[in-house]
Amino acid sequence: MLRTGQFAGSVGKAVWLLSVVVAFPGLSRSEDWLQWRGPNRNNIASTGQQIPTEWGAEKNVVWRASVPGRGHSSPLIVGDLVVLGTADESAETQSVVAFSRTDGRQRWQTLISQGGFPPVHAKNTHASSSAASDGRTVYLSFCHHEKIEVVALDMTGKVVWRVDAGNFRPQAYEYGYAASPTVYRDTLIVTADCDTSAWIRAFRLTDGEQLWVRERPLMLNWGSPIVAALGGRDQLLLSGTNMIAAYDPTSGAPLWSTPCLTMATCGTCIWADGMVFASGGYPDAETVAVRADGSGVVWKNKVKCYEQSMLVAGGHVYAFSDQGVFYCWNAKTGEERWKQRLRGPVSSSPLMVGDLILATNEAGTTWVIRANPEKYELVAQNQLGDSGFASMVAVDGQLFVRTSTGDGAGRTESLYCLGQKKQP
Repeated sequence: MLRTGQFAGSVGKAVWLLSVVVAFPGLSRSEDWLQWRGPNRNNIASTGQQIPTEWGAEKNVVWRASVPGRGHSSPLIVGDLVVLGTADESAETQSVVAFSRTDGRQRWQTLISQGGFPPVHAKNTHASSSAASDGRTVYLSFCHHEKIEVVALDMTGKVVWRVDAGNFRPQAYEYGYAASPTVYRDTLIVTADCDTSAWIRAFRLTDGEQLWVRERPLMLNWGSPIVAALGGRDQLLLSGTNMIAAYDPTSGAPLWSTPCLTMATCGTCIWADGMVFASGGYPDAETVAVRADGSGVVWKNKVKCYEQSMLVAGGHVYAFSDQGVFYCWNAKTGEERWKQRLRGPVSSSPLMVGDLILATNEAGTTWVIRANPEKYELVAQNQLGDSGFASMVAVDGQLFVRTSTGDGAGRTESLYCLGQKKQP
């Protein structure tokens, strides 16, 4: 039985919890996008959302915010914060910036490093990794001074801890860094592959202490790690270095690997029904499906999704190739169900919301496509800005899009919230 004193205490606790949420609006909600590839780690948004299918510079815009600097870091949504990594190339500074999810006002910007910028590919930036969060702390990785630094910040932008994760000194291909960290239980998993050092490391979320390390083949690669539930256990998946490999996310111990693909990939693995799918890359072009136990390749083709990741849903794989061709394949057999030429090149990853796929090219054009294995079905085509490299995310019926306009010194970046305004 609940006594009066207990009830009063419960009310007091409830009021205290509410005050905490109000005082710290960054605390996680059930509707959040807490890391690269989203709540289900597959770039498929939570169900039941009604997103806009048409938008533009003025149409269905809840708010637009100016983003300082330049980057391809995709939006992280945690509570009332939208968090991005960004870099000022002229000043050689890297920072983390947070905006209000409600109205787009900049909440804070925290300087992480200055100087030591490495050479990068013309399409890359010095802030291409996307952030991750456990709902209380934001984590991000940057490359500078020939190393990867991992930083943890609280919801006010204060640095909680920072660690030098490991060296990153590519020699053959100085294209920069892009892999995003991923949160798994009480650890943050970070990877960096190049021809002089290659590794996966796990750090404790609370203090940054290294928990394990796994060395990898000395080859250049930009793929991001992801944890999938496969074969009755959690598996840390990573493509590239001429294979798809799986590791135990609690220890880094190898589980299996299948020779396939090519040296360099940038995308993140997807999975379904005991199979893992990946695409790349350089120097060869290949999309492949392998069994999630290392027993071999199931099917493959010569389609290339180098930087962007794919989607798998309803027994079918959907892919937006470098050349701007959108494909639908049978996931089990690799049979091509249909393909449609749109327009490339492509760097950002398609997003699925309900039965809609949002596919954006580097020019900022987004095709809204019905996920229908029987035929290509265009719902809408939209333009926002001049470029689209970061991947958009969907939370609570709103789309968050990082884009840019102009070139050179006249280039400016923006963060858009698209959809219907939410009641406070």
